[in-house]
Order: sequence, then C-alpha cells, then structure tokens
Amino acid sequence: MPVIELRNGPLEHVVIDGDPGLAPLVFLHGGLGCLAAWGRFPARLAAATGRRALVYSRHGNGGSGPDPEPRTPRYMHEHAQQVLPELLDALGMHRPVLVGHSDGASMALLYASAHPVEAVVGMGPHMYFEDENRVGIENARASYEAGPLAKKMAMVHDDPRGVFDRWSGVWLSPAFRSWSIENDLDVTAPVLMIQGDADEYGSMGQVDAVERAVSGPFRRLVPEGCDHYPHLVCPELVTETVCGFLAEHTEESRSVEAAR
Repeated sequence: MPVIELRNGPLEHVVIDGDPGLAPLVFLHGGLGCLAAWGRFPARLAAATGRRALVYSRHGNGGSGPDPEPRTPRYMHEHAQQVLPELLDALGMHRPVLVGHSDGASMALLYASAHPVEAVVGMGPHMYFEDENRVGIENARASYEAGPLAKKMAMVHDDPRGVFDRWSGVWLSPAFRSWSIENDLDVTAPVLMIQGDADEYGSMGQVDAVERAVSGPFRRLVPEGCDHYPHLVCPELVTETVCGFLAEHTEESRSVEAAR
C-alpha cells in the first residue's frame, strides 16, 4: 500500500483516478475504521460521481504508522486541524468533498469550519457525548473481548487491540462526558447527513445538532432498518443520494451535467 510521510509519521493511502477538473472525494473513516474497512464503497462513489478519491488510514489505524501522542478528547480536532490539512496540501488536493463516517464525519465538519470545501457528506456523525454513545461502545467492548469484533478488526489493522483500546478508552473516560463540537463549527458549505434509524452509536439528536450548527444547504437521509454503517448496509441508496446532492448543490457538478 502506498504511504506518504507526514510530520507525525507515515499514512497509508490510495488515490482513485477521476476527473481532475472536479473536486476530489476525501474519505474519513470512523474510530475503528481504516482504508480497508471502507470496502468497495469509495470506488463505487468515485465511479458514480466521476471524481478522484483519496482513501487513507489515520495514524494508529490500518497499516499507517503509530499514533504519535496519547489519545485525548481533542483527537478529532487535532486530526481535522493539523493532520488533514497537511495531508491534503502534500497531495495537492484542494476544496474537497469530504465523506466522513462516525468520528470521520465530526472531523469533516471541523475541517470544513476552517478550510474551503465543496461539500460535506457525513454518516453517523458525533456532535456531543450522549448515553447512546456509552452503551454502544460498552457493547462493542463486550464483542471485542468475546472475539467476533477482535477477529474482524485483525483483518484490517496492524494493531487491532491498540486501535480498539485507544478509541474505547477515550470515549469512556470521565473527561469525554462533556465533549461537544456544537460551538466549534462554522460550516457554510452544503452538508448531507446520513444516519440509520437503528444506529447503535447515537440518537437522531446528533443529526439535529448538525442541522442547527451549519448555515449552508442541509439535507438528511434516514435509511430504515440501518445501523451505524449505511455505506455498507445500503451502498446503492447512499451512492444515489450523494450523487443527487452533489449535482444539486455544487456548481462544478451542475456544469458537468449541463455539458453532457
């Protein structure tokens, strides 16, 4: 897997070819995710939109280098404000369409509050800590210790135990109980939020909080019977919705459609 050297160490990444005249898709994975955990979804969405796509693993996840610092409640801010800008500058990717899942959706919103983006697509976003987070993570911990989740994570991470402990440890720490990004956002770009109605890691109040916090065009999709992973459970619906949203709300997509 190709790697790129950043100040905090190497990141594994893949760039999918597409139209260089369109803003690239940049995929930001969840707390237990990585490049490989996205499956075929990035390639599917890149093909459907005609855009280039960047898929990568954050430090400590997948095959990237280790986390350089202990995990703190500000780890999403730190990645969005320090690592992601450095990565995109190094790859010459500007004004992207950010596609974030879970922690990655929160990071996408934080990045878009300080840097130009074409649009933000988030799935299962986290805006503040709530009891549903705690219950979901405690259930995930039980699954990890019992074996099923550990085996699944070992297929895509060099250090699955470290990934799980860093993620669950900070989310279940007393310091995280007051965590929120509600007052940290200043997003004027179009925002699409997708959350299954059976999401095990958060309530629909998280999407409501996103809608209150952003000032640009906003749309939500709530797939029925879907859990925290809509891009894996209903990829066709998600792809179709994202394509329609970008065609409606990005000038470049409207220009491409008009030329066809």
